[in-house]
Amino acid sequence: MNTENHSQTAAFIWSVADLLRGDFKQSQYGRVILPFTLLRRLECVLEPTRDKVLVAAKANAKKSDTVREKLLLREASQQFFNASPLTLATLSDTQTADDLLSYIQSFSQAAHEIFEHFHFEEFVQQLAGANLLYQVVQRFASIDLSPANISNFGMGIIFEELIRKFAESSNETAGEHFTPRDIVHLTTSLVLTGQEHKLKPSSIVTLYDPTAGTGGFLSEGDEYIQEVSNGVTVSLHGQELNPESYAICKADMLIKGQAVDNIKLGNTLSDDQLATLRADFMLSNPPFGVEWKKVQKQVADEHKLRGFDGRFGPGLPRVSDGSLLFLLHLVSKMRDAKDGGSRIGIILNGSPLFTGGAGSGESEIRRYLLQHDFVEAIVALPTDMFYNTGIATYIWILSNNKPPERRGKVQLINATSRFSKMRKSLGSKRQYVDDANSDAIVRAYGTFAETEESKIFPVEAFGYRRITVERPLRLNFQASPERLQKLDEEKALQKLEPEHFNALKVACAALDAEQPYQSRPAFTKDLKAALQPLDFKLSAPQMKAILSALSEHDPEAEICTDKKGKPEPDSSLRDNENVPLGESIQAYFDREVKPHVPDAWIDESKTDDLDGEVGIVGFEIPFNRHFYQFVPPRPLEEIDADLKACTDRIKAMIEELSA
Repeated sequence: MNTENHSQTAAFIWSVADLLRGDFKQSQYGRVILPFTLLRRLECVLEPTRDKVLVAAKANAKKSDTVREKLLLREASQQFFNASPLTLATLSDTQTADDLLSYIQSFSQAAHEIFEHFHFEEFVQQLAGANLLYQVVQRFASIDLSPANISNFGMGIIFEELIRKFAESSNETAGEHFTPRDIVHLTTSLVLTGQEHKLKPSSIVTLYDPTAGTGGFLSEGDEYIQEVSNGVTVSLHGQELNPESYAICKADMLIKGQAVDNIKLGNTLSDDQLATLRADFMLSNPPFGVEWKKVQKQVADEHKLRGFDGRFGPGLPRVSDGSLLFLLHLVSKMRDAKDGGSRIGIILNGSPLFTGGAGSGESEIRRYLLQHDFVEAIVALPTDMFYNTGIATYIWILSNNKPPERRGKVQLINATSRFSKMRKSLGSKRQYVDDANSDAIVRAYGTFAETEESKIFPVEAFGYRRITVERPLRLNFQASPERLQKLDEEKALQKLEPEHFNALKVACAALDAEQPYQSRPAFTKDLKAALQPLDFKLSAPQMKAILSALSEHDPEAEICTDKKGKPEPDSSLRDNENVPLGESIQAYFDREVKPHVPDAWIDESKTDDLDGEVGIVGFEIPFNRHFYQFVPPRPLEEIDADLKACTDRIKAMIEELSA
C-alpha cells in the first residue's frame, strides 16, 4: 500500500469527525478517533488467532490469572490477546457502552492499560450520552486495518496523519509528537550505515529513543535492521512525555512483539526511567527550542551533586532551550567503546551549534563532545521539512567508537539543496527528502571525502581561546558646573548631611580652571588641599565618588596607575579576542592587536577553569560560514538602469492618476 493510500485511509478514519460535530469540541476529535483506530488495529492483528484464544480462555477459566495469561498469549502468537467473544462489529446496539468497556477489559494487561492513557472510558460515556457510540463503533468496524492490508510502517503513517489533523483541529503542535518519515528514514540510514559488524546473525542490538513520540524512530530502526541483516534480534526502548503518543507507541511495540515494559511514560530529563540502559544505537528528535524551566531543579541538582557521574556533568544550557540536555542524556547511554560503543543520531535546530560564548554552558557541552571526539558528522537539512516549523535543522551523528580515518575529525555535510517539493503542504512541511537525495546524503557521509557538499575539519578547528584585551584608563578632571552637578548622583555622597554636601560643592568649585587637569595625581593633590578646611572627614569611597563625578575619558590625558605604578584598565575600552585553539596567544596578540592599539595588554588573570591557561576556551561550529560562497554584486550601471526603469514606471503611474 503506498503513501497516498495511507493518506486516504487516514482521511476516511478522520471523517468520523463529521459524526462528532456539535456534540464534541474540535479539540476532542482526536481523543475519540485515535483510541478507536488503535482498538480496530489491535482487533485486526488478533483476528487470525481469535478462535483459538476463545477456546483456550474457556478451557482455562479456573486457572490463576498469571497462568491463564501465559497460555492465552501463546495461543494468540502475539504479545497481547483479547479473551472476549465480542468484536466491534458484534457490539449490541442497545447496550453498546457496557459491551465496549467489557471488550476493552478483556484485553491482556499491557494492551488494556493503553486505553487508560486516552481516558477512553470517559469518552465512551460521552459518546453514549450523545447517542453516537453505536454509529462510531460501526464506522470503525468497517475499516480494514489488518496487517495483510496495512503494514506496521503504513500504520505509522496513518497515525501520523491522524495526529497532525488532531493537532491542527486543537491548535497543538504536531511536530512535538512525531517526526516526518522521510527525516526518520534519513537519520536512521545515517546512524546504521557501515554498522554491519554489529548486525551479525544471532546478535542482539538495542535501539533507544528518549523522545519516542509515537515510535517512528523505533519502528524505522527495527525495519532497517531487519532489511539489511539476517537473524538479528532488535530490542526497542523508549520514553515519552505525552500520554497519547506514549499509548500509540506502546501499542505499536505490542504489535511488533516487543517488550512493552521497555517503553516508559514520563519526562526523560527529570525522571530517566531507563537509568541503567546502555544502547547500541540511539535516535531522537527532541522538541526544538523548548524551555526546561519545569524540570530545572532536578536537572540542576543532578549537574551539581553528581557531576560527571550523572548525565549533565559538562554544563547546562540556558533554560530557554533544552536540546543539548537531550544530547548529553544520549551520550550517557553509550556503551563502553571496548564493548563496541554506540552511535547516536539526533535532530537539532541551529542554536546548539553556536549559542553561548566561551565559558557558557552550551560552549562547555560542545567542548566536552568535541574534545572527547564523539562528533562524527553534522548534516544541514533543507528548510520547511517539519510539520510545525520551517527553520534550519541539523542531524548530528555521534559515536564513541569512530573508525580510524574519522578519529579527531568532524564532517560537515551541506544537504540544504537535497529536497523535492511536496505536491501539497502539510502544515509547515513543504519539502521532503526523496529516496534519491537521501541516498546521496548517506553516500556523502559514507565516502568521507571533501566535496562542495562535504567538508572535513580537525576537532581543534572549532575551538578558540577568548582573551581579554585591556587598554589604559586615561581621564581628565575639572570642577566645571556641569560636572559638579554629577556629584548629586553619587550614592556615596548622598549620605552626607545637606550642609556638608553644600560645603563640599563650594570647596570643589574653587578648583574650576579654564583647562581640565590631564593628570589624576595633580588633580587629587589640589582636590585634597581644597577640601582641607572642611570641618568633616570624607571616607575613601566618598573621595573616589568625587573623582568619578569630576572626570571624563580623554585619550590625550595621562594614564591612570594603581599604587604599584601599573596602568589601570579602562572598562569602557575592554575588548575580547578569539584566538584559534593551538595558536600562541602572544603571537596572535602581537600580530592582530598591537599594531592597532600599541598601549593594549592581555589580562592574564582570566584563565580557563579546566586547563588553567590564559584565556577561556570556547567551542562553536559556524556551519554556514564554511559553506558560504561569495556572490559579487551586480555592476553599478545595471543597478542604476533598474532604478531608472522603476522610477520611470512610478512617474508614468502618477501622471495617469493626475490626468
